[in-house]
Amino acid sequence: MRNTDSRINESSMAKGKTMEPENIFRILEKHNGDRGEIISVLEDIQRSCGYLPEDALRVVAKQTARSLVDLYGVATFYRSFSLKPRGNHLLSVCSGTACHVRNGLTIVEEFERQLKIKAGETTPDKEISLETVNCLGACALGPIVVLDGHYFSNVDTTKVKEILKRARTGVDRVDVKGDHLMFSLDLSCPRCHHRLMDPIHRIDGHPSIRMSVSFEQKHGDVWLSSLYGSDHMESEVEVPTDTVTHFFCPHCHAEITSLVNCIECDAPMVPMIVSGGGTIQICSRHGCREHWLDLNGGIF
Repeated sequence: MRNTDSRINESSMAKGKTMEPENIFRILEKHNGDRGEIISVLEDIQRSCGYLPEDALRVVAKQTARSLVDLYGVATFYRSFSLKPRGNHLLSVCSGTACHVRNGLTIVEEFERQLKIKAGETTPDKEISLETVNCLGACALGPIVVLDGHYFSNVDTTKVKEILKRARTGVDRVDVKGDHLMFSLDLSCPRCHHRLMDPIHRIDGHPSIRMSVSFEQKHGDVWLSSLYGSDHMESEVEVPTDTVTHFFCPHCHAEITSLVNCIECDAPMVPMIVSGGGTIQICSRHGCREHWLDLNGGIF
């Protein structure tokens, strides 16, 4: 196996920002013995560098007695990993069957034309990387484009220019109220299947998602925006940033928690059922914006 390591050369792993070995040692020590150790190590390295540098993978391979080919296999299997530097913003355009039949290829071509790059490349100013993916888990809303984790549904060529403008100005600074590119979700409790929507208490111009929370012997109701991509929240109790909260259904009073943890901060995820099929999961740590949307009905 070690002889095949030499086949992975600089053509498959681009040079760019790297890490000092001592920083990699600290990451390895942090995750030593953890379930899914290698994936967690690679996530931390990519979070620091923006991609997985070849020299960092060689250090990990040596310290864990694993083949570089094995690490390369993990890095290429998971779409979230990249072996070459990415831009400050990542644009993912779905090219799966559902989006393809809705002219998804035309959307890709329009992004390529306006950015003057091909899918899989980064603009010369290192601002935007463009990629195509086989599926983004939201087939019913295709063609789908994801910008830095924010979903845009039913995209056509007339919306490409506006999405690129948001990439350069900052998608998180967009005024989501009345935004025609963003969409709201109708959600239910995964335990009792009762709707969680509060039509009276509106946030971002849409019915909010009402749940109960508890933390540090405090409890009260919270209302979350149902507009996908918005993190606006109102609460009866002040929730300090970085606090992990317990979420409960206001109808059956069961705790709503997932079997998996957040890939960013390791806090439990909170699953909810999307009307029409599918699930959404949000992080239970206040201030963490990690969220997963699966409109194909994933398991939580």
